[in-house]
Amino acid sequence: MYKTNYPTNLTDKQWQVIENILDDQKRKRKHTLREIFNAILYLLKTGCQWRMLPTGFPRWELVYYYYSGWKEDGTFEEINEILRNMLRKQKGKHHSPGVGLIDAQSVKTTRVGGGERGYDGNKKVKGRKRHIITGTNGWLLSVVVHAANEHESQTGFQVMQTLQYRFDRMQKIYADGGYRGELVDQVKNQLGWDMEITLRSDKETEFKPLPKRWVVERTFSWFENFRRLAKDYEYTVAASIAMILLAFIAMALNNIS
Repeated sequence: MYKTNYPTNLTDKQWQVIENILDDQKRKRKHTLREIFNAILYLLKTGCQWRMLPTGFPRWELVYYYYSGWKEDGTFEEINEILRNMLRKQKGKHHSPGVGLIDAQSVKTTRVGGGERGYDGNKKVKGRKRHIITGTNGWLLSVVVHAANEHESQTGFQVMQTLQYRFDRMQKIYADGGYRGELVDQVKNQLGWDMEITLRSDKETEFKPLPKRWVVERTFSWFENFRRLAKDYEYTVAASIAMILLAFIAMALNNIS
């Protein structure tokens, strides 16, 4: 089936986990959905351009066609949801977490990038912010991408609101000092959740991971495993979100026993 066996290719076991989600239905195709998905994972890992996908994969136009469809119809979100629930079950946890950790990462965009962009004066970065919420194990609960000039205190509620009807056991959100102020009361009054703000001490002379908060910071470090996420190379924020979801899908598949 494969002309080249790349390290990013799905194993038989990994493919079995997601093929039903993709609704393959064993249709007769010149190229299987497994080949298509492998090409997307290769691009995510290596950071190559769509037009530079190796000839061992289907034509880039076909791969991009399926990628666009899965991005638009929520397939990547669905796969991430199912895999995260599987991983939580492996650890003996309830599928609905009771605690979330929120943080944002400013990243540069390329010159050809379109859509929302801005300048983060604190980080001295012109581009976008990846705003995520994870569980206590670091796995993604929600992601919103927006212009880097929008402060966490302004957009944090929008990000947390995406959890409202998805996780009925949610009770508490951990955040850093950027989320202080009216947002804490807004979350309590409108969502019914407590927010705990964790601050770094000015007296610390060396870096020390903050309790709880280090988990979401570690999650951002995981992005470094994927060259496509080194910058925000995507033209739209929807595509940026799709690539982040794909990164978590790839990591989750490697962790399912």
